[in-house]
Amino acid sequence: MAQIIPETLKQRLTTGAEIALLDVREYGEYGEGHPIFAVNLPYSRLEAKAARLLPCRSAPCVLLDNGDGVAEKAARRLGDLGHSNLAILDGGAPAWQAAGFTLYQGVNVPSKVFGELVEQQFETPSLAAEDLKAMQEQGESVVVLDGRSPKEFRKMAIPGGRFCPNAELGYRLPMLVPDENTPVVINCAGRTRSLIGAQTLLSLGFRNKILALRNGTQGWRLAGFELVHGATPTVLPEPDEAQLAASRMQANALLLKTQLQTVDGETLQTWLSDDHRTTYLCDVRTAEEYERGHFTEALHAPGGQLVQATDEWVAVRNARIVLTDDTQLRAATTAMWLRAMGHQVWVLDEDASQAPEISANAASDSSTLLPALESHKLSARLAAGAILLDVSPSMNFRKAHITGANWAIRPRLDQLDLGGASEIILAGGDVSAISGIAFDLQQKYAVQVLCLQGGPEEWAAAGLSVVATPEIPSDSECLDYLFFVHDRHDGNLDASRRYLAWELGLVAQLDEQERSVFSPDSIPPTLEEAI
Repeated sequence: MAQIIPETLKQRLTTGAEIALLDVREYGEYGEGHPIFAVNLPYSRLEAKAARLLPCRSAPCVLLDNGDGVAEKAARRLGDLGHSNLAILDGGAPAWQAAGFTLYQGVNVPSKVFGELVEQQFETPSLAAEDLKAMQEQGESVVVLDGRSPKEFRKMAIPGGRFCPNAELGYRLPMLVPDENTPVVINCAGRTRSLIGAQTLLSLGFRNKILALRNGTQGWRLAGFELVHGATPTVLPEPDEAQLAASRMQANALLLKTQLQTVDGETLQTWLSDDHRTTYLCDVRTAEEYERGHFTEALHAPGGQLVQATDEWVAVRNARIVLTDDTQLRAATTAMWLRAMGHQVWVLDEDASQAPEISANAASDSSTLLPALESHKLSARLAAGAILLDVSPSMNFRKAHITGANWAIRPRLDQLDLGGASEIILAGGDVSAISGIAFDLQQKYAVQVLCLQGGPEEWAAAGLSVVATPEIPSDSECLDYLFFVHDRHDGNLDASRRYLAWELGLVAQLDEQERSVFSPDSIPPTLEEAI
């Protein structure tokens, strides 16, 4: 397998040619420190994630581990799947750091760095939690819009806040504010989406006073105020024909002002068929709109989340990213930000709401290839010499697993003594975890591998003993869990302080080459024609 040294890789990341730097360590290891442009492709879920992140199998990929051989395993598996341009970072993450390059803590780092650069560029107006609280208590008219995902909104929200994901802000704000004199406050859980959401509305030229809630829900809690938990996201208002027409005009103005590129369907099809270039087609609308119909091969990537966590959809740097929606406004605002983050982006000039068919691009369930075992038959199998492995996430295993089960994670399978097993039974976990471990087991051991049906509740109902082990696996063994400020949204205010300090300190960690990728100054402060 080809090797590449850190110095050579560092330069290749900003040449403008396609390259994917794939960190094949587990999520927790990745989050404790990785190169800024590395994308997490954990070996435990490699096959399922690679199918989505690496649509072009000839794309140059460099694999990164801890210098412990996991990258070699991942490279062999990617080769089996048809990926032909693979190399391994010699020495892995330790060698990168030894060469004098930064390993960044946390996740979605490029997006969060970018949010801080945007605030520096525009001095995006914001207000403190205390000021918003005072406005609400004094009965002032103010609209608070939460730019996060539905799941995050349900977990915790600002009292009086309304669910409206970032990409929907420009599209739906005219339906959410009573007049142009009402202030609008955008919040997230921390900083990035508050800043990007507020600056989106400012750049679109809305006349309302637009503000980001400083430090989001964490800032609210640090100010001593309570959040709402379990709130149901309000259904977003649907635009009428006049509002759709206005949205198209707004999109056209933004495309013209920013000189964003558009692409037609015929050209896009040619790109998607190209075996030598990577093209991502992302539908940036809501999940409900996507499910009603979308272009074949389009991944659902809500625009706000695509900007917030670009590396969860796009692994290949300098790939072509094509965005689609209905009026082009959501696609254009998302494209505006992605381009400023250093990506090559186009807006599809067709209406996704009129897509002729629903995509069938969901990943296949490879776990169905394993024989299934019913819970009530497990005890007899174990008595006959079978070994039970629980492949669920480490925190789930701690909460509940069958007595006697060993916790297993794919990169550490070699540390388990399985040689005397009559058969191996896998419990817990999702499709990608089960299928990946099953593949490796079948390659190494000449035994049957089965998949135990159900989860802890079903196992207990079948008479199996289900136990909790709060300290097993140990913290050091929980490769898949990121302990870094993990409880900042669960009442640990010190963790919130450390998280916010981390975000604020990201820009200072950039070297000159890394900083050159971002161009927040390409974003217009506002459109010439205000709305």
